[in-house]
Parts: sequence; structure tokens; C-alpha cells
Amino acid sequence: MQKLQCISPIDNRVYVERPLATEYQIQNALGSARSAQLAWRLVPMAERVELVRAAVANLQKLKDVLAEEICWQMGRPITYASGEIDGLAERALYMAELAESDGSPLQDISLPEKNGYTRFIRREPLGTSLVIAPWNYPYLTAINAVVPALLAGNSVILKHSAQTPLCAERLVDAFSEAGLPAGVFQYLHLGHRDAEQLIIRGNVQHVAFTGSVSGGAAVESAAAGRFLTVGLELGGKDPAYVRADADLEYAVDSVVDGAFFNSGQSCCGIERLYVHRSAYDEVVARAVQKINQYRLGRSDEPETTLGPLVRASAADFVRDQIDEAVAQGAHAHIDEGAFALDCRGSAYMAPQLLTNVDHDMRVMNEESFGPVLGVVPVRDDEEALALMNDSEYGLTAAIYSADEQVALHLGDRLRAGTVFLNRCDYLDPALAWTGVKNSGRGCTLSGIGFEHLTRAKSFNFKLQRG
Repeated sequence: MQKLQCISPIDNRVYVERPLATEYQIQNALGSARSAQLAWRLVPMAERVELVRAAVANLQKLKDVLAEEICWQMGRPITYASGEIDGLAERALYMAELAESDGSPLQDISLPEKNGYTRFIRREPLGTSLVIAPWNYPYLTAINAVVPALLAGNSVILKHSAQTPLCAERLVDAFSEAGLPAGVFQYLHLGHRDAEQLIIRGNVQHVAFTGSVSGGAAVESAAAGRFLTVGLELGGKDPAYVRADADLEYAVDSVVDGAFFNSGQSCCGIERLYVHRSAYDEVVARAVQKINQYRLGRSDEPETTLGPLVRASAADFVRDQIDEAVAQGAHAHIDEGAFALDCRGSAYMAPQLLTNVDHDMRVMNEESFGPVLGVVPVRDDEEALALMNDSEYGLTAAIYSADEQVALHLGDRLRAGTVFLNRCDYLDPALAWTGVKNSGRGCTLSGIGFEHLTRAKSFNFKLQRG
């Protein structure tokens, strides 16, 4: 029997081992999802919402346990790990409230009577949604797709990363204990080939994938000719711009946290920083001071503020980007020797800030997904805008400024799914979460997110006159 193994980045030991689903189990899950969805779609919205709320409460009761599991599975410092469950609750409960609110995007759209006709548009569930979730924010990324799909009347099969299999099990258990009917929400531990085959020949009507650009391309290829709806949240190389009028102390604190939290392993983390040249020296000095305050260490130690990357190969990938940039003339400001655990071939990696960088360097044009930030001075807004848009990615972009109108003008010209002012690396569930260019397509959360989990069905009734 084939198995998946979660190797903890803390100590390289096997933390979780699970058998991969057999073909029988896969087909059984698909059949259960299909039959369960036919009944689930008829359940009143108020009951769906209460089940979601009860499941969230179940997860919140386990917050400390789940935090420890996150820490060991993917390496986030234990000090911060429980915050993911708080974020899960915020997103799930917002979508639940929206689903049953007056003017809910799931309600029928009624049109005025016209010449003896009754007309309205109904949002119907798609059927079964396959959610493929990553390891970096294992609960947040999954809940973005799972809860809206369930609220919309779909059944869900969750395939989680091999690095975070317990998260899939915990989510399904929480909903089962809340009373969700059997078959409506299931997980499958799958390898890449079986996941691909599930899309190619499985009876799913929607795929929500969060991961790499190459992974998204594989999903698109597998779905070709099946006429599925596909949502893709892919990579990022997200920029920030600090204008001359920004509060520099605040801006630096925000950008550094946005770049190095979770060891930089965030699709919407800041990887490129552009600073007006009048503020450049101060911003660099403040950032270096701030970065040197991180404590690199084991994720299970409360004093640790920067944990290991998910695996040694991921850390070495970022090290290669840095080494190549330095060889091309970049200046590294952080002494790696001050971070005792840092060494090539290890998942423990010192943070780094680079200056004298340009867009010909991989570290400025290729997703890093690690604790490194390149900083470039700019002469004005136009140069900043051109550099921010000079990327194959377009998930988020952040502006730091005291002038909201200028920021709005710049934001209109930025090619990104979300534009921030004086904040970064945050997902508001009331707003559409989407990307452009190689950052993907489709949308999760907000009222618009429900539109991607349903199909429009029009009713046109001619009234008989007695």
C-alpha cells in the first residue's frame, strides 16, 4: 500500500504517515459526494449556516492542538500558529453571515413582471467541488474554498498537501461532529497522479486549486475538455511602494512583517520593495535593524520568531537566488552568521535584505517563497508603477502613503487582484480574492466568490389568465 509521509521541517523526522486512497475509496467518495449533494442542495440556508458555525466552534475548541500540529507539519513558530484558526473563523463566519443575509448573492434575483410573465434568476450549486489545498496556510487556504462551496449547496472533496494531511482530517471531523450529513464533505489523501485522474475522469464539477503556477497549469490541462469551472490561486511576486510622504517607521514595520512572516512562505507576501529615493536610506537602515531582531529557531520553541522553511530544498532554492544576485552585484545587508542555525542543506535559513538589485536578477523576477526582500530606490510614482507592474504575477500590491487620492490613482493602474494602502499580506473576506496574469483566475470569498460556485438558471413563466 502506498503511503504519504509528512517530514517535519523542525527535525526531519516523519511526523505523520497515512495510506494513500485506493481506487475503490476514490470511487466510493465520488459516489457518496454525488448522492449526498442531491439532498444537501435542498437543505434550507439557515441550517447550512448553523452547521458551518458549529464546525467553526469545534475547530476553535481545538485551537491549541491544531496550532501544535501546524507547527510540526509545516514549521510555523508555535507563537503564531494559533492565529490561523482565528483567521479561519473570521472568514468562515463572514461567508456564513453573508449567505443568509438580506440581499444574499445566493438569493433569487427577481425581475419586474412584464406583460404577464414572471421572471427570475436562481443560483444553482455546481455539484461536487474538488478543493486542492497547499501547506503554507493549510486551514486558511482550504476554508476559502470549502465553506463557500458548502454554503452554496455543493458537496466537497478535499485533497490537502502531503505536508499537512492532519488539516484535512481535522476539518472534515469538525463538520462531521457538527452534524453535516455523511458524504457532503470528505477528504482523500492522494498522490499527484490520482488527483490529476480525479479531474480528468472523476465526477466533479468544480476544481479549486491553490499552489504553484506549474501546478495550476497541470490542473488546467487535466480539466481540458471536461467543461469544469476551475479556480486557480497561484504564485506571487508581490511589490510594495513606500512614497516620500509615508510614515516610514510604520511602513517598514508593516513591509518587513509582510515579507518575513511565515518565513516568507506566503503567496501574497512582499518580495519586492520600491522606495522613493528621498526615503531610501532611512527605510533600508530601519529594515535592517528590524530584520536583525528575528530569532531563527525550532518552531516548537516559544522564543522563535522565524522558523524553518518547509524543507531544505526550498531554503536552498532561495539561497541560490541570493547567491546569484550577489554575484551579479547585489549587496546583502544581513550577516547570516548571526543566525546560528543557518546553513546550506538545512531548512533553517537566515533572513536577507538585498540592495543594488534589478529585474534581471532571479530574486526580483522569480517567486522566492522565502525570507528575502529586494529593495530598489525610485525617483517618482511613475517609475515605481512601471517596476511594480513589471512582473508575470499579479496577486497583490501595496502602497504606503498619506495621500489616499494618489494611492487610488496608482491603484487603478496597478495590474493586481488586490491593492493595499498602508497595509499588506492580508485577506479581507468581504473582498474578492483574485489574481491576474500568472497569479491565477477565478475568485474566492466575498459575494462574488459565490458566483464561481454556482450557475445561473433563468425562469421565464407566462401566467395564464382564467
